[in-house]
Amino acid sequence: MAGILLDDGSSTDEERAALARATAASMRECSLQRYAALQASIGPEKLKRAVAVAGTVIADETIEPGPWSRIVSANDHLRIIDLEGQQAVDFLCYDKADLENRYNAANTIKSNRGIYVGKGTRLFSDKGDILMRIEDDTVGRHDTIGGCCSTEFNYLRYGIKNTPSCRNNFMAALASHGMGSRDIAANINFFMNVPVAVDGSTEIVEGLSEPGDYVDLRAERDVLVVISNCPQRYNPCSGWDPSPVRLIVWRQD
Repeated sequence: MAGILLDDGSSTDEERAALARATAASMRECSLQRYAALQASIGPEKLKRAVAVAGTVIADETIEPGPWSRIVSANDHLRIIDLEGQQAVDFLCYDKADLENRYNAANTIKSNRGIYVGKGTRLFSDKGDILMRIEDDTVGRHDTIGGCCSTEFNYLRYGIKNTPSCRNNFMAALASHGMGSRDIAANINFFMNVPVAVDGSTEIVEGLSEPGDYVDLRAERDVLVVISNCPQRYNPCSGWDPSPVRLIVWRQD
């Protein structure tokens, strides 16, 4: 991951920041070229299929990197569409009737018997309730262990102060529901690629999603969904160039 020079005992903030910025600029150019090639090869059909939900649309928003939240009613769907590919979407959900009963990563991993989520995955709460279920997924796997970036940890990694971050986005979204930083749990990162090697080592690498890939979740009960469309520019989680995503809430006819 670009610019991580933790504990080397000699690098200054300025040196770490210069390395992070130079690496990100170089990789961003590669990412933009890859996106242009994908767009040319895939064409518009994949995105057309992604937005063609089989029911009544309740809300349809395109959001830039930043916060988003909404109550999704029981049996309604939330479709998250990666418009340009390789764009991490940090995700949390809460039982609307009991906001302390929130998505629990460990319970979800144990119950689904794997560290990745995808089609068929049930998202469990602290109390063992199923909050949402992934009904459809065109990517195949999404991260549960990388967590959300924070302004403070970005500084430790990259030597750059005051970066936008998913933690700040979560806090902004939660504030409108009377909630705060203590309500941030270990989150899902849709479209983020965090492979784990046989020896247990792991890192964030370039994402698997292409323009028009999506994940579709159905609420098992009324839930509060909180999202940070990731603004990270200094590692591959958002293709080195954070981009918009489209969020469609829909109800099956």
